[in-house]
Parts: sequence; C-alpha cells; structure tokens
Amino acid sequence: MIRIGIICPSEIAFRRFLPALQKAKDKIKFAAIGIASPEEWFCDLSNISQQQIDEQQASECAKVQTFIDQYGGEIIVGYSNLVSSNLIDAVYIPLPPALHYKWAKKALEAGKHVFVEKPSTTCLSDTDDLISLASQKGLSLHENYMFIYHEQLNSLDEIVKSGEIGDVRLYRISFGFPLRQLNDFRYNKMLGGGALLDAGGYCLKYGNYLLGGNAKVVTAQVNNIAGFEVEMFGSATMVNENGIVVQLAFGMDNDYKCDVEIWGSKGTITSGRILTAPSGFVPSYTIKKNQKIETRNFPTDDAFLKSILRFVDCIESEVSCKEEYEILHTQEALVEQFKELAKI
Repeated sequence: MIRIGIICPSEIAFRRFLPALQKAKDKIKFAAIGIASPEEWFCDLSNISQQQIDEQQASECAKVQTFIDQYGGEIIVGYSNLVSSNLIDAVYIPLPPALHYKWAKKALEAGKHVFVEKPSTTCLSDTDDLISLASQKGLSLHENYMFIYHEQLNSLDEIVKSGEIGDVRLYRISFGFPLRQLNDFRYNKMLGGGALLDAGGYCLKYGNYLLGGNAKVVTAQVNNIAGFEVEMFGSATMVNENGIVVQLAFGMDNDYKCDVEIWGSKGTITSGRILTAPSGFVPSYTIKKNQKIETRNFPTDDAFLKSILRFVDCIESEVSCKEEYEILHTQEALVEQFKELAKI
C-alpha cells in the first residue's frame, strides 16, 4: 500500500484529488497533510509579530481540519517535516507553479515519489533536473495533466480513424476562462502565474497528442492587459512531420471555452470540456457532414482517478516510470519552444 501526503490544504486537493484517491484506496491511501511552518510561510520572521504567526497558523489549521474530519490522516506542521516523514511514501504537490521545483526536489531527495500538479516546474532546466534526480533514486515523478487519460480523447481518436470525417485538414484547440479574484496566484509572476503555464500548457499537451507525439511549435504569441504583470492570453501553431496543423488559443480573461474542433475532408467534429471534464460529466460531440448536424454522447469517466492510477503504475513499473520521464521532458520542451518564439 502506497501512503501519500499532501503539501498544503488547497482547494483542488480537497475537491478533486482526495475524492478520486478514495476510489483507489486498495492501492494508495491518504496518510498526512502538511501546513507551512511560520518560517516557510513568511520566509523572514524578523519583521513578523507573534500575532501574525499565530493568525497564520490558526488559519492553516482550520483549513486542514476539514481534510482530517472527512478523510482522516495526520497533520504535520512544516512542508519539510512532511516530505521527510516516515508516515508517507509519496507526496502530492498542489502549490503555485513557482514552488513546485523546490518542494518536488526536497521530496525526491527524501526518497519520496512525487505527484505534482501541472506545470511540473516553470522552466525546462528545472524539470530536467527533477527527472535526473528521480531517475538516480528510482522514484516516480508524475505531472497531473489528468485530461489526457479521459476516455473522451480515445473516443474522438476512434471516430477520426474510422474515416467518418475523411482526412484531417486542421485541429483547433481553445481553452480560456473568465477573470478570477485578483489575488489569485495566476496573476502573480513570482508565483509562476501567466496564461501560458496555466492554460496554454493544456493546449500544447493536447496538440502534441493529436499530432502523434512529434509536434513542434512554429508560431507563438502572447498578449498583455494593462494592470497585470503576466501575459493574459495567447495563441500558437503546432505542426507534425506530416504537415498536419494544430491551431491553439488560450486565455485567463476570456469567455469560457474548452473546445476542440477537428476539420476533415468530409466532415467536422467539435467537442466541449475536452480539457476539464469532471468525474460524472457526460461529454458530447457534434459532427457536421454536408450541413447535416448530429450530436452524440461519450461515456462518463474519471480522469483524475486514472491519473492517480498512472502514478501508482509508475511506482510499480520501471518501464512506466521511464516513460513518464520522457513525457515530462517533451511537455516542458514544447513550453520552452513557445517561450522562445513568443520571446517571454
């Protein structure tokens, strides 16, 4: 049985990770959750009052108590203490992106397998450093782009392979959402915010999947909005060795959209929630041929659960573990290509 701890009582950990983990409790179980120590939270305590420290600790303890009340487990004060604890074998890291590298590295150094939210880090060199460390220690390092495991993707593949829409001429991926609260980490450059790492990574990941895993980013653009220190929306073109193209667009101040369009020589498929379908959601797609339109449903699925099971597989299988290293490197290399072209 694999015992996993959680760094930080985040919303996604409570709302998505733990419910999915419960469905895999014969293989992996929740054992502990860590809250930041005063030193980890404030970094420099020299100008911090005892009242501020007490308030910070009380706030974190209140959050984490909801986890313990519903799912059990132990509370550990200090992320460092969590990753070094003998109570766990693995760590789930749902922190803001700029903190992923630091805590994933500490966890790997402590001999723990790492399940990290996307993006794995904020740059290719940091991701490659983690891959090297994980490889040296024989540990799993898994990035949670869970959508890639949803049956919706396989079902779309089968329709395309069947020839129902003819030969593919173009793929379009769109992923954007409305503005959130202004204190959200997505708008904070120091915390690894920005539309590329938050929304664009999904599009690059899916684009490479659609193009057979050998895609290149050939054009890239990001756009800023006054009052924000990070890029707020962007677009790119990807192409594979056969000349098939994916056009993608993403943003963090957009009308909500999470669609794929597959334009073929004989028809067109569109499908929504392609990157964000929650457990129990019934995905659908529309197929248009000769101006005739039909809507069909896909089966429901639990992509988060499948991502967790993939993590377990990587822990148990050296082959899967090494495959995941390659997948991680490929994803961050695509993000790096985008950055170079967009000059960010």
